[in-house]
Amino acid sequence: MAEKRDYYEILGIQKGATEDEIKKAFRKKARENHPDLHPDDPSYVEKFQEINEANEVLSDPEKRARYDQFGHAGVDPNSGMGGMDGFGGMGGFADMDDILGSIFGGFGFGGGSKRANVNAPRRGSDIQADVTLTFMEACRGKKNFEIKVNRMSTCDACNGTGAEKGSSTEICPDCQGRGTVKTTQRTPFGAISSSKTCPHCNGKGKIITNPCSKCHGAGRTRVQKTVSVDIPAGIDDRQTIRLSGQGDSGVNGGPSGDLLLGVHVKSHPIFRREGYDIYCDIPVTYMDAVLGAEITVPTIDGEVKYNISEGTETGTVFRLKGKGVQRLHRTERGNQYVKIYIEVPKNLTKKQKDLLKEFEDSLTDKNYAKRQSFFEKLKAKLDL
Repeated sequence: MAEKRDYYEILGIQKGATEDEIKKAFRKKARENHPDLHPDDPSYVEKFQEINEANEVLSDPEKRARYDQFGHAGVDPNSGMGGMDGFGGMGGFADMDDILGSIFGGFGFGGGSKRANVNAPRRGSDIQADVTLTFMEACRGKKNFEIKVNRMSTCDACNGTGAEKGSSTEICPDCQGRGTVKTTQRTPFGAISSSKTCPHCNGKGKIITNPCSKCHGAGRTRVQKTVSVDIPAGIDDRQTIRLSGQGDSGVNGGPSGDLLLGVHVKSHPIFRREGYDIYCDIPVTYMDAVLGAEITVPTIDGEVKYNISEGTETGTVFRLKGKGVQRLHRTERGNQYVKIYIEVPKNLTKKQKDLLKEFEDSLTDKNYAKRQSFFEKLKAKLDL
């Protein structure tokens, strides 16, 4: 027989551990090594028994004292030193839930634990897709915008049953339709029974003897679907549109999930957007800036006329109220801000240059108020 491990080592605690530390260590180890969590590895049954044995001794002050003094011999019933009293009278038959009820709070383990009903209606998963819009489509919105998405859909060959047309499901012979099977194991504490999901039917309680040839028994197939969506005016880059019920089909009659459309908006050669406001730069001629003029300004609704005043300078910004983007799901709109910059004429002929020089010679300091003020301030600063 293999030599027994030290009880303190099994629980991962020091020899001088307090009762509270022993209790916490036992709970942690019991959770980690519960056989129900490792149904495919029978070694966890022995590990779990070992943990229970260590706790049974160390949590009892009298047994712990004998163990600390004499080792395993102090608690071995065959050694004539008092033994372990059948580990607290656990002989006979004990259900795993009764043993661990106080540890796990009656949740998730053993025969009486609550298990998810695999036959209950389940909502389908949400799916995601990307949609790319032009700048104008995002600003103005677009009706009946079509996009192709891949989604899980109820199989049209079997109507979601998973069985070939004309056939039906049968009660699982292993679990008799319960979805769980009970196993009993002999331990030093007695017989321990536990329930686990039936491996034959995966907890459904029924089996498909003649699976659908199209979905292979899954009840759903992946299909490509064209979805039509109304793009709301004012949608912006990196926002999401949620389409209820356009995701994966549900299971067992459950509702479908949603389709989440990630919006990507292309840039525009003239406009730029900040929130619900539109910005653009407009070039004007030197003469229009000097004399003032009516200029044509582009907006997302079309062209409008605007009068710039005499002596308009580069960098001047004016506002077109209500010419911005419509606020999402509302009627109010942002504004458009137009920045003026004066385009300096290039590639002049000799005659044009002479005319400009003649014009410049006709001007005085009164015609250049800012220039005159600048040099007056500079003169005062330098005491010239």
